[in-house]
Amino acid sequence: MAITDYSRQSLLPSFLYSTPSSTKRLFGLDTSLREAINHHRVQPPSPSVSSSNVIGDVGVNVSRNIVIQSPKEGIEMFSPAFYAACTVGGMLCCGLTHAALTPLDLVKCNMQIDPVKYKSISSGFGVLLKEQGAKGLLKGWVPTLLGYSAQGACKYGFYEFFKKYYSDIAGPEYAAKYKTLIYLAGSASAEVIADVALCPMEAVKVRVQTQPGFARGLSDGFPKLVKAEGAGGLYKGLAPLWGRQIPYTMMKFATFENIVELIYKYSIPTPKDQCSTSLQLGVSFAGGYVAGVFCAVISHPADNLVSFLNNAKGATVGDAVKKLGLWGLFTRGLPPRILMVGTLTAAQWVIYDAFKVFVGLPTTGGAAPTPAAANA
Repeated sequence: MAITDYSRQSLLPSFLYSTPSSTKRLFGLDTSLREAINHHRVQPPSPSVSSSNVIGDVGVNVSRNIVIQSPKEGIEMFSPAFYAACTVGGMLCCGLTHAALTPLDLVKCNMQIDPVKYKSISSGFGVLLKEQGAKGLLKGWVPTLLGYSAQGACKYGFYEFFKKYYSDIAGPEYAAKYKTLIYLAGSASAEVIADVALCPMEAVKVRVQTQPGFARGLSDGFPKLVKAEGAGGLYKGLAPLWGRQIPYTMMKFATFENIVELIYKYSIPTPKDQCSTSLQLGVSFAGGYVAGVFCAVISHPADNLVSFLNNAKGATVGDAVKKLGLWGLFTRGLPPRILMVGTLTAAQWVIYDAFKVFVGLPTTGGAAPTPAAANA
């Protein structure tokens, strides 16, 4: 792989990146260099040595800027490395958070499928602990981890791509004026792709979690599902999954971006780029939690459909609506989902933005999308 100029600069020792003021403190060059120059009388530079000064009779070349300037830290915005970093950050934030909340997701799914047996969150945990033990609370964590890691990678990576793409199409003026529409369009486009990656693992997860005796986990559940329903069975829930996840993701990203912008505009007097990392991540958490509550409410009916269709072989959307009813479709299992999705979304944004900071990128939100024309 060819080494770019930027890469060569990055290979220099970090102490050479110090600012002049820090170098004065570190090496004491400020007074010593001034004394040497005054003593030896620096001669005017000739054209051939315009980048150096000749000190006295010694003939030693000394750079005008003694300290090598630090290369720009981090990753260039909107470069391939930028999108790759966002993809990895999305994979980590979605995969880890969904896997960590497997017990709550398990209770939520069973409340949707059998509300008579699983009446509430507390009683649901009690029933699962009594019947399956503590180990049973982790049932389905492997397909959850793999499925949502793949989904998160596509969701966040493609969101950043489509947000920039649509901003470039709109141009600087309209990108700023209609930024919320750009957030909505970018997140919807990304989620269409992300759900294709998620759907097979989601189908296995729901079966493992809600059908006692179906399978112990992914290793035996995946081939069993394929054998029973064919490869198409893995994508039987794709349409309702889109119905759940696309509104969810549109709300998640658009609400988050706007809330974060409002927080920085009205609640924090310091400009975002001057705020500490911990404060910026705190804003990400607050914006993420509020966005998560809205996400849970708007996407819950489709979540009930996904659970019903993946649990009942040969069932249709009409069967689900008939059995659950409209009220049940909107409310069954909603309290645990609000708790789960609010916490989940807040944690995802913190992990995602923390990873971006780790690789040298700014946190998400706080400004309108940046079209190419605006950068020129």
